Amino acid sequence: MQVLPYRNLYVGIIEILQSVFENGEYTDRTIEKTFKKNRLWGSRDRGFVAEMVYDMVRWKRLVDYASGNALKKRHYWDFIATWLIINDAKLPDFEEFGKIKASKIKANYLQAMKFPEIKNSVSDELFQIGINELGGAWEQELKSMNEPAEAILRLNTLKTTPKELREKLGEQNIFISRIPEVPNAYTLKEKTNLFLTEEFKNGFFEMQDVSSQLVAPFVDAKPGMRVADTCAGAGGKTLHLANIMENKGQIVAMDIHQWKLNELKKRAKRNAAHNIQTKLIDSNKVLKRFHNSFDRVLIDAPCTGSGVLKRNPDAKYKIDKEFFERVLLEQKEILASYSQLVKKGGLLIYATCSILPSENQLQVQHFLENHDEFELIEEKSILPSTSGYDGFYMAKMKLKN
Repeated sequence: MQVLPYRNLYVGIIEILQSVFENGEYTDRTIEKTFKKNRLWGSRDRGFVAEMVYDMVRWKRLVDYASGNALKKRHYWDFIATWLIINDAKLPDFEEFGKIKASKIKANYLQAMKFPEIKNSVSDELFQIGINELGGAWEQELKSMNEPAEAILRLNTLKTTPKELREKLGEQNIFISRIPEVPNAYTLKEKTNLFLTEEFKNGFFEMQDVSSQLVAPFVDAKPGMRVADTCAGAGGKTLHLANIMENKGQIVAMDIHQWKLNELKKRAKRNAAHNIQTKLIDSNKVLKRFHNSFDRVLIDAPCTGSGVLKRNPDAKYKIDKEFFERVLLEQKEILASYSQLVKKGGLLIYATCSILPSENQLQVQHFLENHDEFELIEEKSILPSTSGYDGFYMAKMKLKN
């Protein structure tokens, strides 16, 4: 790895790590805030900082063990030095690195390889949850999710064409390659900040992982239908549904957080997605008005996010047994409640970005055992170890006539 020798970059890295590790802030948002504060950093500087931070967040437990528990002492310079040493990188000539003992760090690193939870850099609780759910396959999934995520974009067919997008990005020396098995999915040939491009600002594309892009087509929504996206959040899948439905029919995007729906409205305007209506779900009365009224109901359920640790490495340290059990209960309640929005002959689609059976197959099985008016049509599981992308699950159920 190429190590830049500018001390101010390391000070910035430490500020980000403190926000993430001590305050529980999201890595991507904290990096973005730091970049706004340091506008003089060039693209190479920003790339170095982002890559270093994501790698150290991803391998936090392993690096901390090898450092001799530097984080407990809040010795962030030692933590960074440890990461550089175990990656065979030369330490910059900073005073803070003067007393680092590389031999001790390397010995600790070799010791860490004996403990699978430390080797894979997850908490004891998350490691045990995964073993209980997936057995020996869990380690293989962790190995895959400890690889950096690719930047994937989804072309917005409401605003542009593949030819136009390629040409406009190509003029800026940004080159994309189509992912053959997924319509309108593209990967970057080289890393760059696509959010700064006019094409992003004009809604020509959205950033969305390949596995996430499979959910909207799975809904099987047709132009002219009435569709509910019940846990819409900021609307990644809502916008994709608008593409598939060619802006015809109606999509009601629901969420319990108004700020997420406000963000969705901004994105919909940028994307020229005109068939989207947002609805804040702040009481059961609101839901009752929608009973038996949708051709398709998508529940992109809250989950542990165990399938997207590649993309959200900070989530690894937030998943514990209490959180897991709370999520399972919430999923059961959401399935029972939002399934009532499907009209006779309509489809209910349940999806998660988890790879744990208790959140997926077993959750659907429990629902069907208690709701015999529905029948399972199709299930799909996507594992990071076999796809190379995020882990997802989706199930399609039909409300019998």
